Amino acid sequence: MSLAQLHYTSAPPGPDGSGFRFTAVSPGVPQTVLREAEQLIGYEPPRDLPARPDAEELKAFPKAFSCTELSDGGRLLSRSVYTGADYSGRWGNFHTHALHLPAGTRLPDGALPITAWESPRWADATPPDGRPEPVDRFEPSGLLRRDGLVAFARSRADRLAAFFADLAALAGDADGRQIVVVERDSADVAQWIALACAVLPRERAHLLTFTTYTRRPQQARQQIVGVLPSSEPVGHDPRFRVHDCTARPGPDAGPVADAWADVCARIWTAGRPDLFRGTSGDLGPLAVAALVTGVPLRADARAAAAHWTAAHAPTVPEETLTALIAALTEQSATGAGQQYGTAGTPPDGEPAALAALSERLDGQVPTAVSAPLAAHVLAAAVRGRGALPALGAGSLTPALRAELARDLAPVLRQGVGDPTEPAAGRPLALLRVADLLDVDCVDALPALAGRLARDLVGGRPADPAAAREPEREPSGPTGPGHTPGPGSGSGHGPDSGTDSGHWPDSGSGPGHGSGTDQSSPSSRGSGPGSGSGAALGHWPGFGSGPGHGSGADPSSPSSRGSGHGRGHAHGSSSGQTPPPGTGRQLDGGRMVCPPAVLDAVHGHPALRTALFGALDALAAASPAWVAGRLAGCGLPVPPSPGFPHLRMCLQTAGAGRTGDRLARFHGLLRTAGVSPHAAPDVLCTAFQLVWPDGPPGAEEAALLLSELGSDAHRQAGTRDALVEAALAAPADDPAVPVLAADLLRCFTTELRPAHRAPLLLLEYAGLLDGDHDVENWVDHVCGLRDGAPEPVPEPATRRVHDALARRLLAVAAPGTDPYAPPRPPAPESELYTLARAGDPGLLAAYERVARGDRVAERLRTVPGYVAACFCDWSAYPRPYGGWETTRTTLLAKVLRPVVRALPAEDQRAVEEALHRVGRGRLDAYRAWNRPGALGRLAGRLTGRGRREDRQAPWTGDVEPPAGGGRE
Repeated sequence: MSLAQLHYTSAPPGPDGSGFRFTAVSPGVPQTVLREAEQLIGYEPPRDLPARPDAEELKAFPKAFSCTELSDGGRLLSRSVYTGADYSGRWGNFHTHALHLPAGTRLPDGALPITAWESPRWADATPPDGRPEPVDRFEPSGLLRRDGLVAFARSRADRLAAFFADLAALAGDADGRQIVVVERDSADVAQWIALACAVLPRERAHLLTFTTYTRRPQQARQQIVGVLPSSEPVGHDPRFRVHDCTARPGPDAGPVADAWADVCARIWTAGRPDLFRGTSGDLGPLAVAALVTGVPLRADARAAAAHWTAAHAPTVPEETLTALIAALTEQSATGAGQQYGTAGTPPDGEPAALAALSERLDGQVPTAVSAPLAAHVLAAAVRGRGALPALGAGSLTPALRAELARDLAPVLRQGVGDPTEPAAGRPLALLRVADLLDVDCVDALPALAGRLARDLVGGRPADPAAAREPEREPSGPTGPGHTPGPGSGSGHGPDSGTDSGHWPDSGSGPGHGSGTDQSSPSSRGSGPGSGSGAALGHWPGFGSGPGHGSGADPSSPSSRGSGHGRGHAHGSSSGQTPPPGTGRQLDGGRMVCPPAVLDAVHGHPALRTALFGALDALAAASPAWVAGRLAGCGLPVPPSPGFPHLRMCLQTAGAGRTGDRLARFHGLLRTAGVSPHAAPDVLCTAFQLVWPDGPPGAEEAALLLSELGSDAHRQAGTRDALVEAALAAPADDPAVPVLAADLLRCFTTELRPAHRAPLLLLEYAGLLDGDHDVENWVDHVCGLRDGAPEPVPEPATRRVHDALARRLLAVAAPGTDPYAPPRPPAPESELYTLARAGDPGLLAAYERVARGDRVAERLRTVPGYVAACFCDWSAYPRPYGGWETTRTTLLAKVLRPVVRALPAEDQRAVEEALHRVGRGRLDAYRAWNRPGALGRLAGRLTGRGRREDRQAPWTGDVEPPAGGGRE
């Protein structure tokens, strides 16, 4: 096929005119092409070259070799040279020899347009006969050979990547900015174009338009425009990207972000342009080819190669994989190829890409091929704190495993014990790596297990009741006479006690700590300041004082905290949001263990034992809190024997709180697998798990004391829990007096004064309700109550007051057999003592009982009881203000309604009973009960309207009405 040719120059006059015109045209070239080509063809000589050059000087003028796209989709490939003077002697003539390539056609043999640079087929003058010689092929000139282009690329190495980056942008966007290349020789521009065509895909290179020279780049239509330094500058025109190879690089010149451009530059400077052959222009396969042939690449290009290989692993030959892995590991380890920088594309993606490739190849190719990459990824992740790969036993060869174990052992041991990392995260992953490499990390396991346990239960239990806890006097082994040992030391500052950055729940109060050693179970003690204050200080009454906690390490299995005061509030918290950094996850509202922890529990016996031990210590320190946090977590129950506290917490976490609490308590002790007498701390743990929010009931406490004995409670530190059960029980609980008596009997010398007085009152209340032979009821009660070093709890006070009132009113206590014989009347001296004392609490209890159903029932059914109550409530008027108010209220509000409703027969029985007492009582009753006389009698009884009697009445006297009873 002969190519259509055009010759254009300044010619003498002829049929087509004179001046610049087409002087030779191949047949068949459309006129539209000629008209458009005439607009494109032109040549302006450089201004800095001679205006009238001789033949030798003409050789220095640039050659404008151009490939321009035509409007019909074809191409115009032209070569313009300066010829000096024309036929008339006028300077400025040039000659253009052009080829017209219609749309869809190419040069013979599919040659790229740039390969026709300076081909011998180009003519510098019009053919003599005006007919272009047929051209069926273009022989290369040899000026753009491989070695010459490699040498040129190396001479422009610092500018290659930036040029290729602009070329990529231009190739990807048809409307992209034109590239202006400034060189002193148009031949150098041609070499730039040859470099560009080599890196582009073949199809895209055929479409590249260019010109090696123009004096007016703003008017050029080509994508790559070559100019000389003397050409018109483009300034800051945004349409152009200028690469001035005649000047020094500017201050903003630096590494480019485009990894593909950087790879292309490295391949050219490495002298391997053959790698571009057959590539699609994608970064991945190009980077793979470069790495396999030993071309050093930077990190982002290596990452691209790894990603591409992972996606195409089945199609990559084993030899290529072997060479690629060797290059990736070597260059990644040494940081090769970083001299170009990363310019906004940091190498952070390379470890992830290599890890993904390693995971993709693991098990899919022979271990000998993939093991070096797996070893490199593992070592880089361990040293660089990256994501650790999940490797199996067959991922590494024995030699590589031994080498990694030798090199990574110190880093692994340090990482497993790193306290700054979440324990369920990197340290646990490093432990798996250590197991894979047979690196012994046993020394770091206790600390890791402790942090895992603290993260697993998470959070700090709050203690809203801590501020309300009354201060109590220490007694017993840690009382005033106790001298701390060398390992103890009490602190009451805000920084004392356990480090709050670790486990906060070893019984520490708000800001007070004790450094007492808790290594032995007996360190809990029985006195205040023993473990009872720390272990059972989560509801009022437990503990020995406010805010004194333990500074013991909670990771010790026995440390339950010592010192006065309570710990933090304990209870189920499975519905709470996990604190940040604990590693716990929410699953439909349930707290679950991280899978990594469960895997470690099932697959690492040494860690499992250490973790269960740490959790057992935390469970012993705060059982209810730990049980709540472990509810539904999926942690397996450890085998027996061992870890009794943890097993009890896990059993509680899976069970409800309803049902027989004593049965649950004994079930927990059976779960512990150890006798509470041999290990008293399990008794304390069971206490907190069964009664996390308050003390046991009085009946439950009495049974626990009788079943287990005082020694077990004394050693476990649960004595104060039993005391609180008695003090906090409702006033109508019949089991309280018996419990109080047992506590006074079992802990005779150990009870603090603040506990002893209320228990004595409760015991005395039982004696009063049981009609025991006791004397001076009122004085005894007031003496015990008022002599207590601390205010007596309200339930205890109410119980003894009510018991005394029932004894004075001769009514049975609640729960008494209704068929029991009536109680004997109270001595008159007790009522007189009550009236004289005027104690508001006693009087209020007396009135409360007198208004009760039992008194009302007796008044309605026993006339003699009506008479007795009238005698009592009409006695001792005026001098005792509190009693005066109480008795007149009872006469008016309690007795009168009953008397008004009595039948005549009962009325007579009442008067007969009063007559037996004395005529004065009967007269007073009749006057009080006379219709219409209530107001007058009340006035007389209270002394209103008469002079003050200065002499107190005798005991039992009833003051007669004024005027001798006459109206």
